[in-house]
Amino acid sequence: MPPPSATPLRRSPPLLSDSDSDSDSPSATNSSANHRHTDLSSSIFQSYISHSNSVNHGRLDQDLEKIQSFLTSSRSGALSCLICLERIKPLDPTWSCSSRCFAIFHLLCIQSWARQSTTLAASRAVLRAAVIPDENSFVWPCPKCRIEYPKSQTPKNYYCFCGKVQDPESDPWILPHSCGEICRRALKYNCGHYCLLLCHPGPCPTCPKLVRNKCFCGKVEDARRCGFKNFSCDGVCGKLLECGVHKCVDICHNGSCHPCREKGVYRCQCGKMEIERACCERDFRCENPCNKMLGCGRHVCTRGCHEGDCKDCPLQGKRTCPCGKNVYEGTPCDVAVPLCGATCDKLLSCGFHRCPERCHRGPCIETCRTVVTKSCRCGSLKKQVPCFQELTCERKCLKVRDCERHACKRRCCDGDCPPCSEVCDKRLRCRNHKCPAPCHRGSCAPCPLMVRISCSCGETYFEVPCGTEAEQKPPKCPKRCRIAPLCGHGPKCKPHRCHYGPCPTCQLICDEEYLCGHKCKLRCHGPKPPPLPEFTLKPKKKKFNHQGDVIPGSPCPPCSEVVLRQCVGLHIGAEKMMVCSKSAEFSCGNLCGNPLSCGNHYCTYECHSLKSSSSKSDSLRMGNSCEECCLPCHKERDPACPHPCPQPCHPGECPSCKTLIKRSCHCGSMVHVFECINFNQMSEKEQMDVRSCKGPCHRKLQNCYHLCPEMCHPGPCPSPDTCSKKVTVRCGCQTIKKEWLCQNVQEAYHKAGCDPRDVSKNQYGLGLLPCGDDCKSKLKVTDTGLHFRNAKPREVKELDTTNNVAKRRKRKQRVIEDEKISRFQRIVAEFQRFLLYLIVALVMVALAYFSYRGLMQLSDWMNDIETRQRRRYSRI
Repeated sequence: MPPPSATPLRRSPPLLSDSDSDSDSPSATNSSANHRHTDLSSSIFQSYISHSNSVNHGRLDQDLEKIQSFLTSSRSGALSCLICLERIKPLDPTWSCSSRCFAIFHLLCIQSWARQSTTLAASRAVLRAAVIPDENSFVWPCPKCRIEYPKSQTPKNYYCFCGKVQDPESDPWILPHSCGEICRRALKYNCGHYCLLLCHPGPCPTCPKLVRNKCFCGKVEDARRCGFKNFSCDGVCGKLLECGVHKCVDICHNGSCHPCREKGVYRCQCGKMEIERACCERDFRCENPCNKMLGCGRHVCTRGCHEGDCKDCPLQGKRTCPCGKNVYEGTPCDVAVPLCGATCDKLLSCGFHRCPERCHRGPCIETCRTVVTKSCRCGSLKKQVPCFQELTCERKCLKVRDCERHACKRRCCDGDCPPCSEVCDKRLRCRNHKCPAPCHRGSCAPCPLMVRISCSCGETYFEVPCGTEAEQKPPKCPKRCRIAPLCGHGPKCKPHRCHYGPCPTCQLICDEEYLCGHKCKLRCHGPKPPPLPEFTLKPKKKKFNHQGDVIPGSPCPPCSEVVLRQCVGLHIGAEKMMVCSKSAEFSCGNLCGNPLSCGNHYCTYECHSLKSSSSKSDSLRMGNSCEECCLPCHKERDPACPHPCPQPCHPGECPSCKTLIKRSCHCGSMVHVFECINFNQMSEKEQMDVRSCKGPCHRKLQNCYHLCPEMCHPGPCPSPDTCSKKVTVRCGCQTIKKEWLCQNVQEAYHKAGCDPRDVSKNQYGLGLLPCGDDCKSKLKVTDTGLHFRNAKPREVKELDTTNNVAKRRKRKQRVIEDEKISRFQRIVAEFQRFLLYLIVALVMVALAYFSYRGLMQLSDWMNDIETRQRRRYSRI
């Protein structure tokens, strides 16, 4: 079979891709499309993938995946050395692991790595072994997969990937570090065929040749790929199992058949028990003892379940005493052998001493108690102890372990310190992870992890060593970008190739609507999809050609449309032309004129902002910053009321008047209290009825001094001339008196030409009767008695001036004595206070003096003790 991809790999030009995240212009896209070539990896694996069937296609892709990753990394220049973490250039000598990982390293780096590993292994061997081992027995591990290589396989020369050409020449038309010839390496599974690919990195794929082979059970023969020639026919195996009776019922499988699991009833070896068991477990032993009579006829078999005849009695023939020194022949098996009485002298478990007991039956003592002189493992302690007791000291080993970082610290160490059990935990060169290996000497192994860097769609990728991902270039993919734009021009945007990093900026007009209703007329500046988190490109500075361009991902700039704006007070005729985004609120300077919250007055402030700026109706133009009405309410109440509204100016109707008003009854004897609203809502008749006290009228009649006999009533009292009250009528000297009716008295006054209303109450009815004879004589006597009546002189009380003078003198003397006493007491109090201060000062001085003397004595005592100690130490 000819090599399927020898020609494309040998002379194919380097792969170019027109997927560039920095090329936003269409000219760059067209120029890159002219230099487009087919993918190198697809041309190499096309023959293998097309000739493989559907069953083996997945396994073949897994085998070729590592090769494809190496090719992609080599093409993009992303190969890095795990040891130095530097990029592997096309002209650098390299070495690749050929056992498991197939990682590529610098030749000088792997030589240094192998030299350090073997030197470290040799130093460890010298410390732990008395004989120096052979140098060829030392091994060094692969830095990534840890596969061990002998020292003789340390690379010395630079070879291509297949190992045929030494120091391969660099050719821009072939893969770096490759000879460009057919690989010809033996394929895995030792099928006898060779790799048909051109010299390549990574493992060789499975053999693609067609061969005829039988299935696992040998019933079906078919033509298969050599790498997958072992197959199952999906039929029943049918091979004879180990039991020799049953056949395998599993599906055609690889390897030996499972043990037979057919159920059956089987006997144990002694034949006493029958149990249903699997065919593979038919030979078993029960737990019952044998108990068959031996040939001696005196003892029974003590063995467990067994097959065959029992053995002879062990107590027949030659027998010895327990210590083995005396031999007895012909002793019956049921008779115990006598003890010889000598020393047992059997070797104890320690291996050095013998049993000191007399000949005895049974085992010897388990622990040897002979006192011997022992030394501990480290040799620092010697002591006499029983032979069975192990002697160890408490001394800790201070030797440094192989890691040359930590001490042994094991108690009573024999000198062979174990390897360090601590974790290295040093920061690796990748600066992302720490060394998980046990604590060791020398440099740590490189980080074995690989970081996968892929394009946005994930179909083009390569792996680089951990720590070098920040310096790698992104992979280039020829496929179309699948990321949907976030700016809102999805179906209108121009398609571009798959790339890494943010998508190119959209060239369409933004056309996004502002809150004001206008639309943005600048170039699209919507957000861009973020790049993959595994790999981030360094941002490049771009210079914008137009001043109107904005940064992608930023919000739209303020609206620049020119509009007509009204003042904050929405006054007609005060509009101005302004930019929509810069149209700040302004005041026209006129009076506001907005109705206040009371609804009765208008705002007198200068033009200011209102609560609603979109409506011009009076009901919605209520300002939130207008003045507050502080005037009293002047509305007329309904029903009419003389009292003013107690609330400040307010909208709507005034509340009902709750003022209390006083109204006297008709006769004036009592006062009624009403609420104004309740009293005003009554009719005149109801008001008259409510004001009545329901008692007798207490008003005086018009022509006399008697009260009205009617009930409390409105208006003047009826029939004042017909008063029926009795009045005592007297003569002028008040000697004669009679009782008349009040109306008769009024008639008498009228006849006498006098108005009864002009007569006082005391003189009412006086003088209406004529006086008799007796009345005149009594009048004269009284008059004469009045002339002889004299007034008594007023007594004047004399004042006792002598006693008053004596009292004043005594009081003044007492005040003087009090003043003298208070001065003396004040002087005594001041003297006592001075004495108290003096005593306190003396006490403080004494305390300071004695404290100072005590401190000096203490200092002298401490100096004396210090001099004594110095003398003592100087003598020593």
